[in-house]
Order: sequence, then C-alpha cells, then structure tokens
Amino acid sequence: MPPYPASHKLVPYKALFPPIIRTVRPCVTAPPQIAERTQQNRSGIGLKIFERQCKEGLTVFRVRRRSCPRTGRTDRSHDRYMRCAEIFQRCVRAMDQRQLIVRETSRDKEFHFQNWFEACLRQTQLNYERGGRNSYPDFRLVAETEGYEIKGLAYPGREASYDCNSQVPSGFHNGRTIYYVFGRYPSQPDGDRYPVLDLVTCHGDFLNAHHEYVHENKSIRGFGSYGDIMIRDRKMYVAPTPFGLLEGVVHQRTLILPPDVRLSAEYVQVGEIVRRETERLLVAYSFDLKENRITAKWVDNPARGREHCFRAYRVAGDSTEHVSLRAG
Repeated sequence: MPPYPASHKLVPYKALFPPIIRTVRPCVTAPPQIAERTQQNRSGIGLKIFERQCKEGLTVFRVRRRSCPRTGRTDRSHDRYMRCAEIFQRCVRAMDQRQLIVRETSRDKEFHFQNWFEACLRQTQLNYERGGRNSYPDFRLVAETEGYEIKGLAYPGREASYDCNSQVPSGFHNGRTIYYVFGRYPSQPDGDRYPVLDLVTCHGDFLNAHHEYVHENKSIRGFGSYGDIMIRDRKMYVAPTPFGLLEGVVHQRTLILPPDVRLSAEYVQVGEIVRRETERLLVAYSFDLKENRITAKWVDNPARGREHCFRAYRVAGDSTEHVSLRAG
C-alpha cells in the first residue's frame, strides 16, 4: 500500500521546484517591474514589451552613481529608481491639455494649486499619502521614499521667495528624497478656474543642501508683569524660489535634478547649474526684548566654496531656452 492516500495525485518532480526568476537589467534602463525578465524571455520578448511601453508614453529613467562633472564627487544616496520625472511629465501634459486650477472659494490661497497637483499625481496611478495642514511634505509616495512639497505663487506678485512655515527646505527628510513643485498662476483671475502659467520641479538640495538641521519649535514661560505669559519661538523660514534664483524658467516647464540622474530621450537638457556653499553658517540667534533687536551667531563653514551641481531639463518638444543661475 502506498504511503499516501489513494486520492492523492502524483505531482511531477519539476512542479515542486518552479523555475528560478532571474532579474536582468537590460542595456536600456527601466523601472523594476519592466526590467524583470524570466529565463524564457531571454530571446528579447521582455525588451520588446519594454520598447512598446516606451512608445506608449511611459517615462523610463534611473539614477546612476555619477559624479559631478565639475567636482568629481559621487552621491550614492540617489542610486535608485525615482518617480519625479514621471510626475513632472504628467503635470506638463495636464498643462498642455488645459487642465485648470479649480478654486473652491475666493479665500482659498493655499490648497487650490495643491489640488491641481494631486489630480496630476492621481493620474499616474501611484499610491500616495496627503499630509495634514502643517505636515511636511505635502505628498508622500507609498512604494518609493519620495516626498513632494507644493508651492503655488500668484503672478504678478511675490515670486522670488516664499515662506516655509513647517520645515526649512532640504532634499532629504525623514528618510525621503524631497522635491519641490513651484507653479505660478494668475493673481487676479476672472473666475474660480484658471491655468498654471509655468512650472518648476526641483530637487530640494537645489534650495538647501544641508540635511543635518532638525526643525523644532520651542517656548519659554515667564514673560509679562505676572510671569505667566509664554513666548513661543515658532521659526518662519523665507527661502528663494527657482523663479528668483534662475534665468530662463519664466513661462516654461522645467525640471531640475542632480547630475547623477539619467533621463530618457523624452527629456532635453537645457542648462547646468552650480551652487556654491557660503563662507559662514548661521548657527544661533538671540532676541533682546527691551531693544527689539535680534543678534546672530556665525561660524566658518567647513564646506565653504563646495559646489553642488544640478541640471535643468524640459520635455522634448518644449522650449529649449537656456537655464542659468542669476548673477549675484
């Protein structure tokens, strides 16, 4: 009598051990779900699928361990797949299709551009989370460690700088790479629906390359005649925007990334930007309540003069107007 029930079906030996899946990185770079090819696809079937998806408009790119052409340094923190170009391309497509910003009320001066970006993000079918009112960043991808901070700017109006209420700008926060999306819109539209005039998506390091600082709000109690008033130190940072830093981005759609990002042929490089670190660093400040005077404490920057390289891109077919750093 066999050692197993008569109703038990014999299973072929090979069925117990399914073929091992190999991951092959083709010569053309692609996201992991496209680059995976099994042994039976070695003949090129996987590559044909990849090429077909490229023709359908899928942006394929990966980040390589490339050194800055000027400094020779290599940043390994970017050696992974990223979604920023795919999201940027979707925003450009929305502008081409005249997808308008929809303002809920005339008092909505913050969320209308965020809602427009969220509609573009939703069209990519990427899973994401939207932060709360004072959380940072505004949007966080689920499968990738990327975050997006959204800044809408009225034009004409203040566009050279913006207020950072919850966090100093940076390209890295809480384990995520941070990108900033700046869009200008009419300051006096003739209704509650109006277009995005221009767009800049940039890596957060373009605004500030230091990652060590941790934002915290502190307070001290004892102010006033009865000593029961608390002073809250809620820092407000004012940072420059790409419209204030760069020439050639007005009325354009521009993507600014570190040099170790290699994009597909759908993107055209339109500039190379170098930002140099300052001679001194502000490390502390004090405020005289009698004189209403603020005093800063400075130290020498050990990385003074260090160059941080970035490249400006546009979607192929857009304007090739050159992008450069403003003088001074």
